[in-house]
Order: sequence, then structure tokens, then C-alpha cells
Amino acid sequence: MSGEKRKDYLDWNEYFMAIAKLSAMRSKDPSTQVGACIVSNDNRILSIGYNGAPNGFDDDKFPWARDGKNLETKYPYVCHAEMNAVLNYRGSKKDLENAKIYVDLFPCNECAKIIIQSGIKEVVYLSDKYADSENNIASRKLFDSCNVKYSKLELKNERKIMIDLN
Repeated sequence: MSGEKRKDYLDWNEYFMAIAKLSAMRSKDPSTQVGACIVSNDNRILSIGYNGAPNGFDDDKFPWARDGKNLETKYPYVCHAEMNAVLNYRGSKKDLENAKIYVDLFPCNECAKIIIQSGIKEVVYLSDKYADSENNIASRKLFDSCNVKYSKLELKNERKIMIDLN
């Protein structure tokens, strides 16, 4: 043994984003799985969430479609990962103030408002594939006006993380 520490450990950003991605794996949405992880200033996980049906809505009867009449699609019903992470938190709301949220997909305008109202001051995301959508343009305007920082997580190396549950 060399006595030196491991070199391939996850840094904090990779770790929290991996938790968000792992949470996304709980989503039953067939087309889009999103996870979120809220972290305090001292790198403590406060809450997690993923996109899915509201509590009590049988997800076997949930309309998971992306296309069709609005009321027959998932859009008016689904709870986004960011919303769930904020609402799942069981501690004092004060703990969310100045926290950071890790999400694999840049937040929509509705989630941006929830993030702002909760007191979270930083958003770290992996993908902004809807950057040109009106919702995401509104999100950036909201974040900019309300002094919420947002940044794309730039990974030094592509990482594939395997978890063996055996």
C-alpha cells in the first residue's frame, strides 16, 4: 500500500449531481427523468426530489403522454423534481436560505419561482436543452432579477458511475 489517498474520488459537485441523477432513476416518466438535490452551505444534503405524479395520483392511471390534448398529457399534472425537493424538505425553511440545488435539467419558469421563493441562491445543472424556450428564458430573467446564480456543471472528465447493489 502506498499510503496515499485515492485520486478517483468524486468532488462535491460530481457527488451532488450524481445524487440528483440517482434520484431521477425513481421517476416513472417514460420520456424524461429529472432529479434534484438541495445542499446547504456546508455540503449537507437537505432534500432530494424527482419528477412524477402527485402523492395519491395512481401512476398506473397517470397520463404520461407528451402529445395530445393538454388534459390527456402529463404536463398539467406532473410535479417537477425541483418542486418535490423543496416540498419534501422537513426541516426549517430557514435552512433552505442560501442553499444550492443540483438538477440535471435547467429549471422551468415555474420551478424557478419555487426555487426563488424557498430562498435557494444557486442552481447547478447539467443540461439546458430547452434554453431557447420561453419558459427557460423566463427562468433566466427571474434568476437574474432575484440574484440566484446558475451555472452549468462542467465536468473535467466524462464519468460513468456504476453502483453494485449486490
